[in-house]
Amino acid sequence: MGVEIKESRVSAEEFADMSEFVYEYLAASVENEDEGGRMRWYPWHSADYRHNHILNVVELAEEIARAEGADVDVARVAALFHDVAKLDADQDVHAEEGARVARQYLENRGEYPESFVDEVCRAVRDHSYQGDLTDLPLETRCVIEADLLDKVGANGTALMLLRMGYEARTHMDAGQMVERVLERGRDAAERVETDAAEGIAHRRLKRVRWFQEWLDDEVAAIDVDDSLPD
Repeated sequence: MGVEIKESRVSAEEFADMSEFVYEYLAASVENEDEGGRMRWYPWHSADYRHNHILNVVELAEEIARAEGADVDVARVAALFHDVAKLDADQDVHAEEGARVARQYLENRGEYPESFVDEVCRAVRDHSYQGDLTDLPLETRCVIEADLLDKVGANGTALMLLRMGYEARTHMDAGQMVERVLERGRDAAERVETDAAEGIAHRRLKRVRWFQEWLDDEVAAIDVDDSLPD
């Protein structure tokens, strides 16, 4: 029996238009904030950083969805909109606000099936869910897992080291900061449910442990805690 090939409901051009809209929405959110934007001096509170994070989550969500047999269109579109309201809404309501923005866009800028729009908006709304991921639809789970995994690995390490400069830390604190990435990665590996996400988590954790070992080998007296489990 051959593998069924489903035609994508979202063309490459449509997805590019969505991505452009999300970036413009983020940029407008920063520009409209009082006093030049919330923590604008922190790069991860900028439109550029947030959009890059979103694109990372899109790639991860798509990879997980394909491996797990989830609806790839739902997962990647939901991932694209999951943080669209991150810079103009309070943290505890940004998911619900993002779902509202996604619904408004999908209902007014395309002819997408109502069921598709509902599934995308549900995944956006629930991407901050803190409970058992097996309680959620597979597509929502893919988005949450992708969101968790983006800050694990080389990307997470780079962000932590960048944060050192903004907090006026020296490179002697690098071991401590990298350990935070490992802790986050261990937490993510314990929380994700799909085999694909678990595999990504462990590959990324391995990269961080390598970097930690190189630091320990090359920087005298650096603070690296070797007692913590892998």
